[in-house]
Amino acid sequence: MTATPQARTVGTRLPKPARRRQLLGAAREVFVAQGYHAAAMDEIAERAGVSKPVLYQHFPGKLDLYLALLDESVDALAATVRNALASSTDNKQRVTATFTAFFDFVESTGQAFRLVFESDLRNEPAVRDRLEASTRDCAEIISEIIREDAGVGDDEAHLLGIGLVGMAQASATFWLSTDHRIPKDAAEQLIARLAWRGISGWPRAGEYGGPELGDPEHGGAEHGGPEH
Repeated sequence: MTATPQARTVGTRLPKPARRRQLLGAAREVFVAQGYHAAAMDEIAERAGVSKPVLYQHFPGKLDLYLALLDESVDALAATVRNALASSTDNKQRVTATFTAFFDFVESTGQAFRLVFESDLRNEPAVRDRLEASTRDCAEIISEIIREDAGVGDDEAHLLGIGLVGMAQASATFWLSTDHRIPKDAAEQLIARLAWRGISGWPRAGEYGGPELGDPEHGGAEHGGPEH
């Protein structure tokens, strides 16, 4: 016996987690293309191939849908930064890996990075809180390493972390807007070198001379070591 179209539709009903991923994917495309205010739930439902009641079963309103997407994006960014810092114990390589993480994030997320870096809904408290928390979280991940290795206090380490996050975010988004006029690897190395020349000026915790005395881990051409 041949199944009717209705029976086939019921038979292919997606499990809730899979449906949620489908809806979030459709919403991401619409929000990124149009921004929050211009996006319509009708269009999101149509893009996902579902009815509006199905969309509302999963997300009671447009803001709920946007916040769910934002949560995914900021979690992905924090994980990318954390993995970058865990990829090496050499601090110079860690700095480069951190900038690479931001460049990777803006290049690989299909413009979804705009939800985090260029949201048009920053005046909404729930959105603003998440964006500010994302910046703080990324800065804290970085400042933990600075605090351990540079021997500075919590406030100083966090300020340095915020500075590095701001530099990484601004340089990565600007680089993407230039249509790759500078190759990605070259752009990452350029900005990482700028940051390293500043951050390597602190001696390692427990050392009095640190990089100023030619510490090979913190050295390089700026400290009398070989240029790389």
